[in-house]
Amino acid sequence: MTTSPLDVLPDARPLGAAEGGRSVRKNRWIIGFSIVAVFLVLVLEIVLHAGTWLVVQDPLAPAQVIVVLSGRMPDRAIEAARLYRQKAAPEVWVSQPPGPTAVLAEMHIPFVGEDFYNERVLLALQVPADSIRIFLQPAVNTEREIEEIARLARSSDIHTVIIVTSAPHTRRVRAIWNRLVGDSPKLIVRYPIDDPFNAGHWWRGTQDALDVVREWLGLANVWAGFPSQPKSN
Repeated sequence: MTTSPLDVLPDARPLGAAEGGRSVRKNRWIIGFSIVAVFLVLVLEIVLHAGTWLVVQDPLAPAQVIVVLSGRMPDRAIEAARLYRQKAAPEVWVSQPPGPTAVLAEMHIPFVGEDFYNERVLLALQVPADSIRIFLQPAVNTEREIEEIARLARSSDIHTVIIVTSAPHTRRVRAIWNRLVGDSPKLIVRYPIDDPFNAGHWWRGTQDALDVVREWLGLANVWAGFPSQPKSN
């Protein structure tokens, strides 16, 4: 029995099927890699702009009061005094942070809080004493500060409030105000003109990096409806 040369040729169909399978797998790898690459680029873009997005500032407009939030003394008080001299508002309120007053008093050690020095800064920068108001009760966090500001503003028939805080804190202040207060009174949020926060390269400095992480966690708490609360004494 003779064998035809055609009888020993390999079947083309199985070979084509194998090549097709390899092509499908290759395409899947390309698509998967592309998706991962796009995702990583988006994550990198978010990280690079995480500091810049935190910083907001409203146009300056006439108000009835300027409020100095606690923290970063004396920068916020200096900015509040500058706004006062520009006649942005006729009064300056100073928030009072919690301090170890009671503990130190038991040891007969006097404690002078941050609000004391903020008041002295305002006085030194030509804000009259009768235009300064110190909050009587300390506020444990920004939410409590804003609640107290809104309460005092409404009781005094104040319609517009300027809050001075640090640059990376501005976005969260606005978010808390919108959530807890709304648009009555109206909020104008400002930060010091010489604020040292490096929004574009926040990862280069320890303080800036800590600010960004803290503010993003704080914003997450706001968006979630404040599930995380400060410990009660």
